[in-house]
Amino acid sequence: MMRYKLLGKTGLQVSELCLGTMTFGEDWDFGASLQESKKIFTEFYDRGGNFIDTANMYTGGTSEKFVGEFIAAERDYFILSTKYSLNTRPNDPNGGGNHRKNMNRSLESSLKRLNTDYIDVYWLHVWDFLTPVEEVMRGLEDLVCSGKVLYIGVSDAPAWVISQANMLAELRGWAAFIGLQIEYNLIDRTAERDLLPMAHSLGLGVTAWGPLAGGVLTGKYVKKEADIEILDSKRGDWLNSERLHEKSFLIVDALAKVAAELECSIAQVALNWIRQQPGEIIPIIAGRTSDQIRENLDCLEFQIQPEQMSYLNEVSKIDLGFPHEFLASEPLQDALFGDQRALMDTRPRQI
Repeated sequence: MMRYKLLGKTGLQVSELCLGTMTFGEDWDFGASLQESKKIFTEFYDRGGNFIDTANMYTGGTSEKFVGEFIAAERDYFILSTKYSLNTRPNDPNGGGNHRKNMNRSLESSLKRLNTDYIDVYWLHVWDFLTPVEEVMRGLEDLVCSGKVLYIGVSDAPAWVISQANMLAELRGWAAFIGLQIEYNLIDRTAERDLLPMAHSLGLGVTAWGPLAGGVLTGKYVKKEADIEILDSKRGDWLNSERLHEKSFLIVDALAKVAAELECSIAQVALNWIRQQPGEIIPIIAGRTSDQIRENLDCLEFQIQPEQMSYLNEVSKIDLGFPHEFLASEPLQDALFGDQRALMDTRPRQI
C-alpha cells in the first residue's frame, strides 16, 4: 500500500511516490494521448497516490490541462504542484525567468489551465541568476498571502541560493521554501555534495526527478562494442552523453544482479534505492504508458536488503571533493578535536 510522508516542515501528507506528468500530451516528440494519460493517472490514484507534479511549460501547457481535467472531481484530495520560470513566450524578453512579472503571469495561466483556484505547492523551476532573491521571496510571499498558493518550493538551484533565500524569508517573516526538487539517481549522485545535506539540515522535503536517469536505469540501453544499442524504444531517443558512459553500464549490471535476487525489475530496484535513502526522498515517477507506471508503482511491494544497498552504494559512489573530503579526513579531525576525539560526540549538528 502507498504510505504518506510529511513534506518538509509542514503538516502536509503526500504519497511516497509523486506522479510526474511531463509526458501528458503529444505536443512534443514524445508523450501520451489524453486517453493513455488518463490511464496513467488512474493507475496512480487507484494505488493511493495523491501527489501530482506538473509545470507550465510541460507539453506546451497540455500537461496542466489534462491534470486539471483528471483531478476536477476530487480537487481537494490531491496535492497539486506546478512550476514557473521557463519561457512560454519565446519572443518576449520577459516571457521567462524568476521575476515577479513572469511569476504572476505564469501562476494565473496555470490556474486557468488546471481549472483550480489554488496550487498546493508552487515551485520555482530554474534559478535564473538575474532576479534578486529579495524580489523572488517577496513575490512568492504575496502569492501565499493571496491564498492562490499554499506552499512554495524550489527546483534546480544552487544550495547557497536556497540557503540565502530561506534565511531572508525567516528574517522577514515571509513564506520560505518547504521543498527541494533535484535530479537524483544512481548515475547522478552529485546532489549529495551540498544540496541534500542542505535539505536535511533545513528540513526541506526532497523530490527526485529523473529517478531512472532518462531510461538508462531501466536496462533499455546496452553497450555493444563501441556503440550503444537501444533495447526497447518506440521513438527516437535523445541520448544524454553524460548519462551513458562506462560507469553507467557497471551500475546497470549491478542493478540487474540485485533485481534477479529480488525477482523484480531493474527500474524497481533503482526507484527503491532512492526511497530507502536517508531523509525520505520522494521519487517522481513518469511514463508514456500505464504499464510503465504500473511497473514503477510495484516498487512499493518490497525493500532492498542492507547488504544490497551497500553494494549499490559502492558501485555508484562519487567523490565528494573539496571541502567535504578534506573536512572528513582523519588528520584534520584529529587536529580539530585532539586526543579526546574518541570520547567526544562529533556528530554534525542540525541547524
